[in-house]
Amino acid sequence: MSSLKYIDVPIHTLTPNPWNTNVVTPENEQKIEHSLKRFGMYRPLIVRETKTGYEIIGGQHRWQVAKKLGYTTVPVINLGVIDDNRAKEIGLVDNGRYGEDDTLALAELLKDLGDTDELLEFLPYSGDELESIFASTSIALDDLDLNDDDEKIPELPMSKAAQTHQIMRFKVPVGDAAFVQRRIEMTMKQHGFSDDDSMMNAGHALVVLLKGDQ
Repeated sequence: MSSLKYIDVPIHTLTPNPWNTNVVTPENEQKIEHSLKRFGMYRPLIVRETKTGYEIIGGQHRWQVAKKLGYTTVPVINLGVIDDNRAKEIGLVDNGRYGEDDTLALAELLKDLGDTDELLEFLPYSGDELESIFASTSIALDDLDLNDDDEKIPELPMSKAAQTHQIMRFKVPVGDAAFVQRRIEMTMKQHGFSDDDSMMNAGHALVVLLKGDQ
């Protein structure tokens, strides 16, 4: 495996491995198809050499969809002759994911790419997952009933003033987001929190709610 080979091979020379645990739903298989139609086979399959040709270690589902679409050749990275254990290890690593998206950054990125219906065609997210990504970015302060449509962002003083508030970012479960928003809005109205900007008013309401539970 010291020198990896990146080549195009006839699609009929590839066979799937017998231990692949990665299962793709019909919905996600359709997403793979849309992805190949949109971008082509930009990501090579991972294979090893066998006596009968090449065995797929990573990318089996893309290979299956490529055959369905009429591909005659596909790009592969050939790892050469490696034993079963190493092939299984590489297959698990190839199908796994070590990182986790920053939800706020991911939501902004997705908003720049197009509308939800279009994104659902080829991205590996369900409708519920996309809704969760967008909903969990923050409490929708703009949707709170503040009765101050003419509110403007306060101007910062020229001199450095003592810090009185701290911005805090947090996530709440999608199923609880509407409840949290309603409670904050209700508390703002009950206590007359309307003199400061929206974030401060919501923060004051949140403090009241939390202190009330002590």
